[in-house]
Amino acid sequence: MAFARINDVLLHYRLQGPVGAPVLALSNSLGTDARIWDAVIALLEGRYRILSYDKRGHGLSDAPGGDYTIDDHVDDLAGLFDHLGMDRLALAGISVGGLIGQSFALRYPERLAGLILCDTAPKVGDDAMWNGRMEAVRRDGMASIAGAVMVRWFTEAFRRDRADELAGWQNMFERMPVQGYAGTCAALRDADLRDAIDAIAVPTLVVVGDQDLSTPVDLVRDAAARIPGAHFEVIAGSGHIPSIEQPQALAALMTRFLSEVGHG
Repeated sequence: MAFARINDVLLHYRLQGPVGAPVLALSNSLGTDARIWDAVIALLEGRYRILSYDKRGHGLSDAPGGDYTIDDHVDDLAGLFDHLGMDRLALAGISVGGLIGQSFALRYPERLAGLILCDTAPKVGDDAMWNGRMEAVRRDGMASIAGAVMVRWFTEAFRRDRADELAGWQNMFERMPVQGYAGTCAALRDADLRDAIDAIAVPTLVVVGDQDLSTPVDLVRDAAARIPGAHFEVIAGSGHIPSIEQPQALAALMTRFLSEVGHG
């Protein structure tokens, strides 16, 4: 395990793949940690130097109290890149990780060879939804919403046929720090990049699971339409986290896109 203190927050990160290979950084979704990328990493690590990490409030990273912002997460990621001496790379993010990616691309376009946005949008949900979720976990704990979250994350087929995996991912979710989860809910509540992402000048791939209930296909398609020149793809048989349900399909799309933009 590797750790770095960035902006007074201890971040857990992992580096896999050949030293000197093109760098690919991966940002996880709300209520998850870097392990959601494991199956994709296994498929890509021979070709890329892959950085995965637990964003603040998640996994083995610190979970400071209070509300977070997307800028907090972007500052953490930029600081981690600086710490590791990563000047130019490709960045992929799922859900809030994709919002972090959008904001990073707006602030640091010169550092990105490519941007991959999975199951995300420039604006996700509304104040009432996020405030209600924050109140619920602070009052009753993570387990109180875990069942409903699993329905939104995973397809019916996954929940039926891969019950042990489902139970494991639910364990991960229930063990997330309440303050970290709620803090990142606040970041999602307050983020609205709808009027900004038309300025993204980085080559971009946007993907979505065809059965995503958290960021539905039409919402993600609209996000892709706002980014000049973005490629849009739908992954069949996937909910909100294609890196878990359909890692081979996601890895294939990522590899093709990164090859097309000359990164690996």
